[in-house]
Amino acid sequence: MSDNTQRAALTEPLLVGDHPALDLLNTEAGSGEQYVDFWRSGDDVLRWLARCGIDAGEPGDEAPKDALLHDAKELRAIARELVERRKQGERGNPERINLYLAMMQSTPVLEWNEDGPRLERRLPAPSPQQALGQVAESVAELLSNGQFEYVRQCEHPECVLWFYDRTKSHRRRWCSMALCGNRHKAAEFRKRTRSAA
Repeated sequence: MSDNTQRAALTEPLLVGDHPALDLLNTEAGSGEQYVDFWRSGDDVLRWLARCGIDAGEPGDEAPKDALLHDAKELRAIARELVERRKQGERGNPERINLYLAMMQSTPVLEWNEDGPRLERRLPAPSPQQALGQVAESVAELLSNGQFEYVRQCEHPECVLWFYDRTKSHRRRWCSMALCGNRHKAAEFRKRTRSAA
């Protein structure tokens, strides 16, 4: 399968970031003529949220879905700016993401089971706003607690995907070994066989 066919086959964003905040950034991929925004509708955002395990409820008509698409893209742009600034060692402005964090409302609840009491946080009924609040919280968590020396972009020159390197040796180079890692190995093999011929 050629690289172009492989890229054309992608209809959903890859969840290769190893962190929800980075998977959010990866809902845009490629650059130039290869650029793709996997969020073309509110339904695309809802599917992505579900794949990430975030319940957004059931917005019925198109108006809430259109608003969800707009808000999700705005949150993604805010997250991208903050992550890129943090990666460059610069200070970011949290004002805009704090608006999304304010959407995230929860209530402390004491639960008691056979292991004893445990304090949990319970969300109200799921909604698109709550879902985006959860995504914003994952971005804020990454920015405040993430080890940014392990937050990386894929080393393949045509790939812009981000990932959190959780490997034991912290030497991960590719968004996915099956995609970019394999393309790199194939290119290196072609170089070796050409020079040997």
